[in-house]
Amino acid sequence: MAREAGTVSDGVGAAAAPSDGVGAAAADERWLPAVMHAAFFLLLAASLARFLIRHPGDPRTPWIIALSVALAVLYVLGPAYVLAPGSRPTPGRAVWLGVVVAVWMVLVVLAPSFAWCAVPLFYTGLRTLPTRAALVLVGLLTAFVVAAQLMLAEGFDPNLVFAPPAVAAVATAVFVHMQRQADRQRLLIDDLLRTRRELAATERREGTLAERQRLSMEIHDTLAQGLSSQQMLLQASERVWESDPAAARRHVRTAESIAERSLAEARRFVHDLAPAELAAGGSLPEALRALAARESEGSGAGGPLAVRLYVDGTPTALPDRVESALLRIAQGALANVREHAGARSAALTLTYLGDQIVLDVADDGRGFVVPEAGGGREGRDGRGHGLPAMRARVRQLGGSLTVESAPGEGAVLSASIPLESEPEWEKRL
Repeated sequence: MAREAGTVSDGVGAAAAPSDGVGAAAADERWLPAVMHAAFFLLLAASLARFLIRHPGDPRTPWIIALSVALAVLYVLGPAYVLAPGSRPTPGRAVWLGVVVAVWMVLVVLAPSFAWCAVPLFYTGLRTLPTRAALVLVGLLTAFVVAAQLMLAEGFDPNLVFAPPAVAAVATAVFVHMQRQADRQRLLIDDLLRTRRELAATERREGTLAERQRLSMEIHDTLAQGLSSQQMLLQASERVWESDPAAARRHVRTAESIAERSLAEARRFVHDLAPAELAAGGSLPEALRALAARESEGSGAGGPLAVRLYVDGTPTALPDRVESALLRIAQGALANVREHAGARSAALTLTYLGDQIVLDVADDGRGFVVPEAGGGREGRDGRGHGLPAMRARVRQLGGSLTVESAPGEGAVLSASIPLESEPEWEKRL
């Protein structure tokens, strides 16, 4: 569950990361229009001041002032319709822009200095109209500025002919480039957000599958084995119910004891606690010794089963997950021996090797043909879950599991788990 939670939170954090890029794009959408608006009003005021200073008492003055005020008012109404981010061109906006351009043209005819307001109008047109229509408008505005300047000039001035088109071309090229860059960035951000969401969903699915695998292994190694043992004992008691009542009662009492342990395991399993044999502070050898004693009290498929425990090396403290996994593996292996091997004896060997811990489970039963790992229906239980579950437990801890057997020669299962190297399950946390 820790891995699932960590992975999901990482996936959610990764999905939220592109929001910085979205915020930056939104900031650009706000400050650039504000700069262009400020530039327009500054140029409009400067043009009006220049006319008033250069032409005091001119009869055109009232018209110039009135048109300047009208143009300013019209332009103030524009942001609600023109500069809304992501809005599409509408007929109303085109009409508004046409009125603004018409008033500006009249002002340029009356006072050529108002031609400088064309640059912000270029920007407004490019934002208001589709690209092709905006380019046509920019060309018309530029041609009008050049014509008005030449009509009011005293003579031919190359600067008046080439400077406005150059300024218009630079302004248009910069804006179109920025717009295309913004569109590409927006597409990339959308794609990244979608990818992050898909990654987060994948991580959640992987976490769910990992938790399902953990649950299936716990159920198989606790409840399923307990129920299987109870079924065998009750069937045995039924067979000798009339002929040997004492043996039948022993089988029933043993089944009751197994049911009690299975209930305790189920409760601990619900709360994700350690196995009952380890929860009380017992060591792994003690838990395995208790397991061997319990299994020796039951009956296998071929009669009584004697289970012995051997401990080699100096016992050391092991991580809880390692102890729990080895105990579960021993339980599963002995359950298979008791139910299917027809063995008379089995041996548990726990070996401490310093840098690793090894658990061997050997029996003298009928043996079986060992399938390849991952080859489908593994194990002699015919249900195909025992050995895969054991392999999964060992693999999560960075270890390995091997099985050696042949028909008529018993079987040996060996689980080896390293103790010093960082296991795979910790690297993923």
